[in-house]
Amino acid sequence: MEIYKEILAARERLKEVVIETPCVQNLNLSERYSAKILLKREDLQLVRSYKIRGAYNKISTLNNESQQQGIVCASAGNHAQGVAYSCNLLNIKGTIFMPATTPKQKLKQVELFGKQNIEIILFGDTFDDAYEKAIDYCQENNNVFVHPFDDTMVIAGQGTVALEVVEQVKEKIDFLFVPIGGGGLSAGMISVFSKLSPETIIIGVEPEGAPAMKVSLENGRNTELEEIDKFVDGAAVKRVGDLNFEICKEKLKIVQLIPEGKICSTILKLYNEEAMVVEPAGALSIAALDYFKDQIEAKTVVCVVSGSNNDITRTEEIKERALFYEGLKHYFLIQFPQRPGALKDFVTKVLGEDDDITFFQFSKKNNRESGPAVVGVELKNKEDLKTMTNNLERLNFHFQYLNDDPALFTQLIG
Repeated sequence: MEIYKEILAARERLKEVVIETPCVQNLNLSERYSAKILLKREDLQLVRSYKIRGAYNKISTLNNESQQQGIVCASAGNHAQGVAYSCNLLNIKGTIFMPATTPKQKLKQVELFGKQNIEIILFGDTFDDAYEKAIDYCQENNNVFVHPFDDTMVIAGQGTVALEVVEQVKEKIDFLFVPIGGGGLSAGMISVFSKLSPETIIIGVEPEGAPAMKVSLENGRNTELEEIDKFVDGAAVKRVGDLNFEICKEKLKIVQLIPEGKICSTILKLYNEEAMVVEPAGALSIAALDYFKDQIEAKTVVCVVSGSNNDITRTEEIKERALFYEGLKHYFLIQFPQRPGALKDFVTKVLGEDDDITFFQFSKKNNRESGPAVVGVELKNKEDLKTMTNNLERLNFHFQYLNDDPALFTQLIG
């Protein structure tokens, strides 16, 4: 079955269901990279991500008997919203498995879109945990499983994003940046661009902590990762789809990994500079631009902004990860001499004028010459770290730097 033909058919099914999201030039990014940077704003979709496209296309093509059996899916959030919306629109019962770690905002949105037609079951810590439970449930209850990415009809639905991009951008597209989780979007867009714009250089973008597609392409076979960083929940999977891998294996030549801290920096910049609220997976394609700034100069570039389902409760973590990545946030375990004036010496003689204490935890120990304190410091310039550590050594403050010791950092700070 040729995916491209299915994508054309999917566009007809989705006409009255999804909106054609804008693909518009971003002036700040264009100036920063001396290029024409266009953003395909799937964060403005009905369910705030492109996932509605694949979910509805799949569910609407099931026969009546399959629909009446009930739908089951597993999702970290965005696919769940697409399935929930589709179930409510088509009046089909759906059971949605999601990780227990799913942000509350996404849970609330799933309930909103699905109404009385869906039931949410929370299980495990990752998408893969929820997926395995959903498959077992599906087999036990004879339901129909709607895969979030490893399905021809889902890939076809996601591929309609590419049809819109090609129609909206009237000039040659030199580069296309596509976020990768399970690979449904990338497989769909590659299938369209290889037909309609084969000269476009397509760059897949994955979080550094979940490089399933990059590892698989390097190994020449679909490879399951043992461990992943779950932070970029919309793109953190241990294994990409088999169908998606086969398409990407043939036609995707470049996959760029992005550190989670850089993703967080990008989220904050988009909010501060553009008033755009994007989730971690939604920031991936824009975060990748820095790695290709020389190649994209004077070129036309499209970045797919894949989603905006972010939870405000994650803001502090996003800010902290961004500051870590930028070298502006540092934690120390410092042995403070138990004498009057020790803390004053630290503040006035160790810290610089622009340095700020953001965390301080000290427990006085009786009958000891010194006591440990966990101290968090935010710097204005990352170069000031060397000055600060030199001052600690000069004043005989014994210390341990915690940023490079994840186990101790987690134990002391959490």
